[in-house]
Amino acid sequence: MAEPQSNAPTRADAGVPTSGVIHVRTRLTADFTVIANALAQRRGSAVTIGVAAYISSLPDGTPVSIAALCEHFTEGEILISRALRELEAAGYLERRRVRGPGGVIRTRTYFYDVPGGPPAPTPPRPRRPRPDLAQEADAPEPEAAADTGPTASPPGPSLADADERAVAILASLRIADPRLILSRRDVAALAPAVTEWLAAGVGPAQITRALTTGLPDRLLTRPARILAFRLGEAPLPVAAPPGPAAPAAPAAPAAPPGPPPVLPWRTCHGCDRAFRSATGGRCRDCRAAASGEALRAAC
Repeated sequence: MAEPQSNAPTRADAGVPTSGVIHVRTRLTADFTVIANALAQRRGSAVTIGVAAYISSLPDGTPVSIAALCEHFTEGEILISRALRELEAAGYLERRRVRGPGGVIRTRTYFYDVPGGPPAPTPPRPRRPRPDLAQEADAPEPEAAADTGPTASPPGPSLADADERAVAILASLRIADPRLILSRRDVAALAPAVTEWLAAGVGPAQITRALTTGLPDRLLTRPARILAFRLGEAPLPVAAPPGPAAPAAPAAPAAPPGPPPVLPWRTCHGCDRAFRSATGGRCRDCRAAASGEALRAAC
């Protein structure tokens, strides 16, 4: 006699859900991106999740500045900028300022699939540095010294040996006049003259005014040459000798001159480039481009 067998299923079929989403799965083998549920199901703004998913799907090297994201999405700069800040605060996005060749500061963006993942790699340094400024293109580069004998020219001044106060004053001249942009070599060459002015009792604010006041509308030579001429020709203040009748009173120790105010670094809302500003917004190049477009539209 055969043993009794049951045809009933071991587990009851739940059937199609009566509410909620029903997934229709398709196995993808190409053109897909893996996103963690913690990011896809993150509570908060849908714009933030959409921006994060879009950045995750992009290949390395694709621009993800605010202007580039605004060209892809219909949202404006305010919502896109807010989404990037939320991702940066949550640890998914990191914007790191890196000093490139010639001292140019650029912003590199790193996106993490999981917050607190492995640290972002440090970009390799290029072999041949680019010129620091556009003004240096007019100056002839020093030829490679093949003669190492006594007639060879001595090396130029080193920026590491320069006075820190003098370097700070020269580097901040571009705040008073954007045309006074100096390279590291120019700062090292001009720093000794600024140090002499400081030793003679001239304050940083007076030096800045003496170097930036009365400049022509158009600079026909490099800014370093103009500054070198002013530092060499402008007279230094000389203290008047005390009178013979009145005894010299003991002078109170003068407070050391403080460094000139330096504006904080800001990120441009147009090109995502780092620049110094008190209020932020757009850099000088983006403002000039916007003014040109407005002028062409008016014509």
